Amino acid sequence: MTPPALVPVHASLRIGFGETPMIQTIPFGHTGHDSTRLLFGAAALGGMRQDKADATLTIMRDAGINHIDVAASYGEAEIRLASFLQDYRREYFLATKTGDRTYDGAKASIERSLRRMQVEQLDLIQFHNLATDREIDQVFATDGALRAATKAKEEGLVRFIGVTGHGTRIAEMHLKSLSQFDFDSVLLPYNPMLMRDDTYAEEFETLYEKCREDQIAMQTIKSIARRRWQEGDTSPRFSWYEPIREEEALRRAVHWVLSREGVFLNTSSDASLLPAIIEAASDIYPITNEDIEGDLQSQAAEPLFVRGVQDNV
Repeated sequence: MTPPALVPVHASLRIGFGETPMIQTIPFGHTGHDSTRLLFGAAALGGMRQDKADATLTIMRDAGINHIDVAASYGEAEIRLASFLQDYRREYFLATKTGDRTYDGAKASIERSLRRMQVEQLDLIQFHNLATDREIDQVFATDGALRAATKAKEEGLVRFIGVTGHGTRIAEMHLKSLSQFDFDSVLLPYNPMLMRDDTYAEEFETLYEKCREDQIAMQTIKSIARRRWQEGDTSPRFSWYEPIREEEALRRAVHWVLSREGVFLNTSSDASLLPAIIEAASDIYPITNEDIEGDLQSQAAEPLFVRGVQDNV
């Protein structure tokens, strides 16, 4: 497993008793926006009542997070954001996703997202889980979703275009997508268990270097994944996988990701973990592979994705 490049711990990132957490901001690729390295994963809002969503968004706002990542397919999440965005739209980089692959479908999806969130413009529209050769061909076809996104950009409905995905082939697929279009951002899984897959690790590093060279924002997900839910486990399920809940192991998992220079981390769809993730991201320190290996053993961690066996959600 290739260790992440470590970044120095700046005094401004440390917090004392009673102080507001401070999360580092860095350029979000070449967009001109400085985003907090912790991005709010609004999938957490998908099944919430509005009052609970409002309380969650207050936690996010109080932490200083300035970037929201949602998707058309995240239940009622876009609707839950609408009232918040009426008050604070200008303070946030707003990203959503479309799972549609055709021109007509993606056009309708973008328009629906704008209506649901009651905003006039999206900062980023992303092709959701563009993870197979067939789907890439569909998106890039003459009547594909890319034409809808580029037209929406020309019309001022969106500012930037990105691509997302999961599974063991997604770094390879993102490289293929980037060879055909200058996307502004990518999003993919990044955690120690997945990086044990030598092929994925090699492709991830290639993608990482391309993103650094071309100033493409790299967003990471599944940072605190422990394993898929075990049969018979009756714990409350706020995400499709079981997250790491033990406080120190969670902190080290967050630090492992953010110790890699230039990457962003999307918060979990389990909103109960948001305060702990925020606290961890506010005080980054280097993590050794020995620390992480100990956590993987103590947490009985398992890979979410297994090449050729289990690559779906």
